Amino acid sequence: RTDAKTALVTMCIGGGQGLAAVIEKAEA
Repeated sequence: RTDAKTALVTMCIGGGQGLAAVIEKAEA
């Protein structure tokens, strides 16, 4: 189940970056 955990962490990091990009766009 380590692979699933790693995938989840990667998804969270990727989602966080995507969210940050959206917020930056909204402020700009």
